[in-house]
Amino acid sequence: MKNLEKVNYRGFIWPVIVGVILWLLTPMKPAAVPVAGWHMFALFVGTIIACITRPLPIGGVSILAFALTVLTGTLPMDKAILGFGNSSIWMIAMAFFIARGFIKTGLGRRIALNFVRLFGKKTLGLAYSLIGVDLIMAPATPSNTARAGGVLYPIIKSLAQSFGSDPKDGTERKIGSFLVFAEYHGDMITAAMFMTAMAANPLVQTLAKSSGVNISWGGWFLAALVPGIISLIVVPWLIYKMYPPEIKETPNAKQWAEKELDQMGKMTLPEKLMAVIFIIALVLWMTGSLTKIDTSLAAFLTLGLLLVVGVLSWTDVLHETGAWNTLTWFSVLVMIAGSLTTLGFIPWLSSSIGSMLHGMSWFLVLAILIVFFFYSHYLFASSTAHVTAMYSALLAVAISAHVPPMLAALLLGFFGNLNASTTHYASGPAPVLFGSGYVPQNKWWSLNLVLGVFYLVVWIGIGSLWMKVIGMW
Repeated sequence: MKNLEKVNYRGFIWPVIVGVILWLLTPMKPAAVPVAGWHMFALFVGTIIACITRPLPIGGVSILAFALTVLTGTLPMDKAILGFGNSSIWMIAMAFFIARGFIKTGLGRRIALNFVRLFGKKTLGLAYSLIGVDLIMAPATPSNTARAGGVLYPIIKSLAQSFGSDPKDGTERKIGSFLVFAEYHGDMITAAMFMTAMAANPLVQTLAKSSGVNISWGGWFLAALVPGIISLIVVPWLIYKMYPPEIKETPNAKQWAEKELDQMGKMTLPEKLMAVIFIIALVLWMTGSLTKIDTSLAAFLTLGLLLVVGVLSWTDVLHETGAWNTLTWFSVLVMIAGSLTTLGFIPWLSSSIGSMLHGMSWFLVLAILIVFFFYSHYLFASSTAHVTAMYSALLAVAISAHVPPMLAALLLGFFGNLNASTTHYASGPAPVLFGSGYVPQNKWWSLNLVLGVFYLVVWIGIGSLWMKVIGMW
């Protein structure tokens, strides 16, 4: 007889206890909140806690949450199932498939090796070159974990070991520690710069739309451009100064990259086709407001082209479990989070918090909300769960305090990525890169504490001014 799948039954304890207590407190709920809204809140909190305690993978948690939502009569099946028809969520799935093309063809690795060959003479330049690869891949890779962990980490590890830097023998500070931590932050910054660079970003777009704010792919990118470029330039340098590598020059990096490229051979036809189709996808996303081609439709068209030319097979699509997993749990979380608004809970919460901040200038309110959003991430092990839990409420509070809606929606969206500058479990890439052993926990936390302040200053201060200059508020 086959063994049963391992389940973390202890992980159910807190979600069930908290969810049941909130449900039983229904008679004591605020008068302005409908019963269905309060019940949805109880289910929502239990679901978010379960995403943290992980009794099951997040997909399993979401399926249970969906079933309970309908079983308890909080939402009828025909309304609950609508979450699976959300176009933004399907765009995420499509982008996962497109990212598979980068990995399958080897184009992502070839781009990375060429950057190392061209810009890797110094250790700092090597870090910039690796982050540059992340930047190029980001628009078409909705999983920052896939970029940092699947494409760049193997290259960083190979590079570090070629320079004799390995945590197993206590030589991690030679070069590996710096490269690992610099890539972590570079990946986080690029995730904030593109709507399609991290799984939760399209969720932000969906939640903002429910509050009457329509964020386009191009609008997101343009707003993030200046603070993003400043961060990409300054942050690796700051890490270089605060956590310097022992090896400052890397003359062998060029030779190593050339050797790896020689082994790969000339650029193959699948790689060329992948590059051309990737450029087509970028053009479609950037010109959507002119062509009237929806972002999600552009992603479907891109996948269709990859299938037609044979870069991907339908088997590749079926085997891309990350896409199907994300499609499942995102659909449920979006349904629950959106229902908190339609059932009256979010309007009540935003009104209550807004009354506490009444009388303050709107910019101070915005700063307080973002700082709260940022540091509350210490309580979360998932950027997506954090966005799902707090984004709608904080955006509603900001709008009620007369913060320009687009400014509030975008800044909160950016910090849905940047708040990963906290812990070693803050987002998907964190456990991958931290788990390599190159950066100890005390350094991870202390360096992030400093860099977190930098992000708050640059993205709130310079970011707000830049968005004013380009007329976004």
